[in-house]
Amino acid sequence: MDIIVQAFLSAVSWANLLPALFGVSVGIAIGALPGFSVTMGVAVLFPLTLVFPGTGGIMMLLGIYVGAVYGGSISAILLNTPGTPASMVTTMEGYPLTKRGEGDKALTLSTTASFIGGLTSALVLTFLSPLLAKFALNFSAPEYFMLAAFGLSVIISISSENLAKGLIGGVLGLMIATVGIDNFTGYSRFTFGSIYLMGGISFVPILIGLFAFSQIIFNMLEGDNQAQETKKFQTSFKRTLSHLKEFRKLKWTVLRSGLIGTFIGSVPGTGGDVAAFIAYNETRRSAKKGETFENGNLRGLVSPESANNAVTGGAMVPLLTLGIPGDSVSAIILGAFMIQGLQPGPLLFSEHASDMYMIFAGLLLVNIMMFVLGIFGVRYFTKITTIPKSLLNTLILVLCVIGSYSINNNMIDVIVMIASGFVGYFLIREKFGVAPIILGIILGPMLESNLRRALILSDGDYSVFFSHPISLVLFLLTLVSFTSPLVKRWFLKRKKANTELEIMHE
Repeated sequence: MDIIVQAFLSAVSWANLLPALFGVSVGIAIGALPGFSVTMGVAVLFPLTLVFPGTGGIMMLLGIYVGAVYGGSISAILLNTPGTPASMVTTMEGYPLTKRGEGDKALTLSTTASFIGGLTSALVLTFLSPLLAKFALNFSAPEYFMLAAFGLSVIISISSENLAKGLIGGVLGLMIATVGIDNFTGYSRFTFGSIYLMGGISFVPILIGLFAFSQIIFNMLEGDNQAQETKKFQTSFKRTLSHLKEFRKLKWTVLRSGLIGTFIGSVPGTGGDVAAFIAYNETRRSAKKGETFENGNLRGLVSPESANNAVTGGAMVPLLTLGIPGDSVSAIILGAFMIQGLQPGPLLFSEHASDMYMIFAGLLLVNIMMFVLGIFGVRYFTKITTIPKSLLNTLILVLCVIGSYSINNNMIDVIVMIASGFVGYFLIREKFGVAPIILGIILGPMLESNLRRALILSDGDYSVFFSHPISLVLFLLTLVSFTSPLVKRWFLKRKKANTELEIMHE
């Protein structure tokens, strides 16, 4: 207990408090800018870890990590432009709220859900990290394949208006994910002799094009004929606090999504985007009678936000307990640990217990900072909706170009973004969902590589996917997730038909 108390006191010292606050502030700004990923922010500011004494540099990186994941929701809600891939799901429910003049409510609930999700993962990391790490070690190729398949089942849920169009979008995303050099055979696939395509198509320019640039085209071509203009609204700190009352109805959804995000984050190789999709899918699958989505549903808004922020603590589980980075960001943080003379792994808890508990305390601290900055910032973030449409479109266009170019410092990425924007415009106009395309691109490589790896290890025996307990459970969950929306839709159609027959007989 003395070590824990000492660790918490050390975490709130100025030497750690100021770097953490700096990291959270910069992280929120980076996350809100389209194309500027969490990994990019942590990597660019990594040299500053040498400036801060002791573990202050690690606290700064944790602050950037947590702040950037949350920051992506700001532009997603207010501009329909995901700041990070993990916030893409947030646009489905967040932007409709902004168009209704409730952008401040969406930001308030998003901030609170992000805080609760991050807090949940930090507490799980503190008390259950060895158990989670041991469980994550049981994941091999069959389990990863089933996890990717489970993530793809979201397509069924988010294609409620037209299932065929949703499936077409998902297949298109999977096809885009196959472009490049095959990791197993070394053959080029769909590259057409292009050196750029050999490395595959980066999904971030596609994400920016489908969501942000397509919206600019839509605004320019449709003009005043847009179906719904964004309503103006006024906000204040008192009004922001009043929105917190809504959170009581959402607490169980947020807690469940936080646990989902923590679990997904603790499995190496996954990320916030996968966690957000799965949490959103589970929320839609557990929808109450008459509950609709993609029109500003509050449960649909908070579930992905809680999940993708919970990944921050979950990703630290394999890093601290096994020395295995859970994602690219935690790999950079691993370097910061080693600079400080800390070697993550099983011995870290016995040899540097005080430092470990200080990291746990630091993760709690940066989530609190993120919540405070987010709540106080809501009234200022929403000012962006008062910018004239012409100026706002210009601003978004500049951010789209900079964000796309900064991924690889390559103009071809900008061309991909522009092409994706025009494709996205036609898809939106024809009522195609763009989310299934992004989902296919994100999960495609994970699905294909682990399917082939599992079949190679089993000599082509497909029973390998059902012989492992975890993969079997994931298969059953995938089956339920794929079929339950279809069964529910069939029952609703049958009930509607019976009702119409009764009316006709009367």
